[in-house]
Amino acid sequence: MKKAFIQLHIAVFLAGFTAVLGRLISLSEGMLVWYRLLLTTVVLAVILFFKKEFVLQSPKNTLKMFGIGGIISFHWVAFYGSIKYANISVALVCLSAAGFFSSFLEPIILRKKIVFAEIVLGILTIVGIYIIFDFHPHFKTGIIYGILAALGAAVFPIFNKQLLHAVSPRLLTFYEILSGFIILSIFLPIYLKKSNAIFSIAMGKDIIWLLILSIVCTVISFDLQLKALKKISAFTCNLMYNLEPLYGIVLAFIFFGEGKMFTIQFYIGVLLIMLSLLLQMWRLRKN
Repeated sequence: MKKAFIQLHIAVFLAGFTAVLGRLISLSEGMLVWYRLLLTTVVLAVILFFKKEFVLQSPKNTLKMFGIGGIISFHWVAFYGSIKYANISVALVCLSAAGFFSSFLEPIILRKKIVFAEIVLGILTIVGIYIIFDFHPHFKTGIIYGILAALGAAVFPIFNKQLLHAVSPRLLTFYEILSGFIILSIFLPIYLKKSNAIFSIAMGKDIIWLLILSIVCTVISFDLQLKALKKISAFTCNLMYNLEPLYGIVLAFIFFGEGKMFTIQFYIGVLLIMLSLLLQMWRLRKN
């Protein structure tokens, strides 16, 4: 269990760094995610080929992974949309709502008993987000994107936990990322038209940032997260990801000076979200 928490913690840190890369990359959120999925698919295909780990899956599992791939692409587009329309800090704080969504969705999807303590901790997170939204209404569009990203983040590990018993983490990631790329490629023209964006060719520093995003913050991060999910519940995984805003916000303050634009209410909201994480960790240790 200790090794699983360390793996998850590293994955969370890398996830926090993706927000910084999202701000550095000049592409629109749709194009950014399209390139991330494309490059990650290529990298994973090369790894699986040389390690001889590629195994064809049953039609049933393939269909499930195809659906999860769609969730991943939806989550990423919404997350980077939140960064583009608001900023890193707001996007990451909104992502903490994943714990609230998973407290309801995990018991329903996996047919488990609803845990009252998880509901309360999830609500505490929502209160924190509401405080931030109430005092920063100019981030409305970014917050809506952020909440949608949180919904996708909540569903992703729930379905993945079911597949981990049948598919290795790296192979599972490949199937899902490839599926996400196919699905986004189909809907990308429509999304670009609706968001008044254009198809762009990645150039210059964007290519470097995209490679780091794809290899380090996707391939390595996903592998660690999925390995941890074998020992840790989806709810705990989502709640641990509440540390992602902490890492990302600190980096945003350092590199982009975002702390100057927030009032005390923003920090009160963040503290409530962090409190939900600490209480869950205490609850798990007590049990």
